[in-house]
Amino acid sequence: MREDLQVFDNVLQLIGNTPLIKLNRITQDFKGDFFAKVEAFNPGHSTKDRIALYIIEEAEKKGILKPGDTIIETTSGNTGFSIAMVSIIKGYDCILAVSSKSSQDKIDMLRSMGAKVYVCPAHVSADDPRSYYQVAKRMHDEIKGSVYINQYFNELNIEAHIKSTGPEIWKQTEGKITHLVACSGTGGTISGTAKYLKEQNPDIRIIGIDAYGSVLKKYHETGEFDSAEIYPYRIEGLGKNLIPTATDFESIDKFIKVTDEDSAHTAREIAKTEGLFVGYTSGAAVQGVKQLAEEGEFDENSRVVVIFPDHGSRYMSKVYSDEWMNEQGFFDSKHEKTTNRIEFVK
Repeated sequence: MREDLQVFDNVLQLIGNTPLIKLNRITQDFKGDFFAKVEAFNPGHSTKDRIALYIIEEAEKKGILKPGDTIIETTSGNTGFSIAMVSIIKGYDCILAVSSKSSQDKIDMLRSMGAKVYVCPAHVSADDPRSYYQVAKRMHDEIKGSVYINQYFNELNIEAHIKSTGPEIWKQTEGKITHLVACSGTGGTISGTAKYLKEQNPDIRIIGIDAYGSVLKKYHETGEFDSAEIYPYRIEGLGKNLIPTATDFESIDKFIKVTDEDSAHTAREIAKTEGLFVGYTSGAAVQGVKQLAEEGEFDENSRVVVIFPDHGSRYMSKVYSDEWMNEQGFFDSKHEKTTNRIEFVK
């Protein structure tokens, strides 16, 4: 930022230092205090801004990325948007292989940011040539002067959060945090944040949120990759059908699984109780908190930080669409419609 004016040179200088906001109504019946680390305050509206900037700048320092090169990545949407944003500012081309599970809103945003997008079938194995992992690898092999970020197997994914998210949370809570609750997809956010926090206080409980249909929880508990656990689910950016090396399982104390349906309704509940318009995975994180509270995980002295990864605007055609929710069978006697009816004045 320039010394003489209160302005930023570009949007990249706004990445990080996101606020910690106390949760009040949605956690009012639980023991302890609960705080949301709201990553939608990043300029790209998600926590993935942190790794996009960090990994790209590390590649520049090492001479791996040069002017005119192409950046390639696999993404459920958020990392792709962040990489496209950084690529615009730094002058790189951007190619993204995206899961078909990603909302149309996300895909449209990636295209609007100048990225070339390949939409790949979601429900195929990771080694299937049509999977977004394999498509990205093929693009990297075919395009001279390209760099494949490969967030699932890139240690810099963890390092970015060791250097940013972890220190921020420690400072914001004045070291009084007792629990970190975060969704686990690539595992970079939870692992890097956990590694930093555990170095400050090894007694901090690190709890990962996983999806039904994902292999992470069982692998954490048994060390076994069980392909029989894999089946289609709807939450984006959460869980995996492979084991990412960007997940440091030793830093995580426990995993808990949440359903697509509960997570979607909890995302809506966050908006209506806390005034925070957040994404599907934020709903999953708070749903996990609800289940943990029922299990007696927290007491009066608990200071719980929950990472809210992204913004609700990326899910307008999904979680925040009554039509989509109805198509999934998510409205029932337990979960009724919560949006207000629109009335047109004639």
